[in-house]
Amino acid sequence: MNKSAKKDLYEAPDYYFLDELLSEEHKLIRSTARDWVKKEVSPIIEDYAQRAEFPKHIIKGLGEIGAFGPTIPVEYGGAGLDYTAYGILMQEIERGDSGIRSTASVQGSLVMYPIYAYGTEEQRKKYLPKLATGELMGCFGLTEPDHGSNPGGMVTNIKDKGDHYLLNGAKMWISNAPFADIAVVWAKDEAGKIRGMVVERGMAGFTTPETHNKWSLRASATGELVFDNVKVPKENIFPDITGLKGPLGCLNQARYGIAWGALGAAMDCYDTALRYSKERIQFGKPIGAFQLQQKKLAEMVTEITKAQLLVWRLGVLKSENRATPEQISMAKRNSVEIALDIARNARQMLGGMGITGEYSIMRHMMNLESVVTYEGTHDIHLLITGMDVTGLNAFK
Repeated sequence: MNKSAKKDLYEAPDYYFLDELLSEEHKLIRSTARDWVKKEVSPIIEDYAQRAEFPKHIIKGLGEIGAFGPTIPVEYGGAGLDYTAYGILMQEIERGDSGIRSTASVQGSLVMYPIYAYGTEEQRKKYLPKLATGELMGCFGLTEPDHGSNPGGMVTNIKDKGDHYLLNGAKMWISNAPFADIAVVWAKDEAGKIRGMVVERGMAGFTTPETHNKWSLRASATGELVFDNVKVPKENIFPDITGLKGPLGCLNQARYGIAWGALGAAMDCYDTALRYSKERIQFGKPIGAFQLQQKKLAEMVTEITKAQLLVWRLGVLKSENRATPEQISMAKRNSVEIALDIARNARQMLGGMGITGEYSIMRHMMNLESVVTYEGTHDIHLLITGMDVTGLNAFK
């Protein structure tokens, strides 16, 4: 395992003293996660990204800092935290790497959340405590090769065979798929209704081929889920939830985490560029003394500050169960857009050094090209906001 000699000096920008809006518990959770990322992620992540490999050895640590399902009640192995705490955790982890945050997001928002919200008591007790520690890892099967932004068109299906269902179909672009122990899968029943279920590794006919040749999220494991006459026991089906309401409820959880997470990547790029601008001398002075570089930095910290206020308020609303899916869409889209802009400008400020693994910027930039697309694309979120403000549907 290659440990980078470069020390992680990250300091988070807080231009509007937002720390005053956080509780002592929030700050403690943040400092614990930040210290863990500096010690366990920063020294190894460039090496794993270059090799396009997921650092499996960090799973236990993610569980220990509470990154898996922090809002899940304590009785099921979660930490019972509020949504601001969840957001802060995602921010700190994505500050390290989007792929590592994806692993945590999928586990908490897309696997633990649906089992808790839609599952039976038996399913909760069977899976949640082990998912919370990382002893079990999960993935989420919704997107298909031909159905991404339009999940309702899915062709994966289940047929009732009396004591079990027969599952057939395929899912694509699934984070954690290559190593996941269980998959939360959505499929259409014979009546055409979408149903959710837990599929376990080892069930005959269930395979998870890995996706290779990615230029983005290289330190994250991505794969397919292939179902060839998989027998799914009836006790593995979520009993009451039908239709797109089920998977979309999960996506709201994940999108919320991304709104905070992408902001972490933006803050890391800004911090790197700011530090570099004070150290890099050209024409006899630090490049940070030149107007064009100050313009870039001033715009970065302005956008970060606006986004910090947006996600903080969203966290309060989410904890009060008042956040709308449309508000979450706005924050997800905004955070990723500003993060991409900041990454590109920060890369320019570092010149040629900006493309090397010596700094995190180029890796963040490539990762964010996935983040801007998954859990609802940039354009889809724009149309969600558009439909909300006009009452008119532009999707169909």
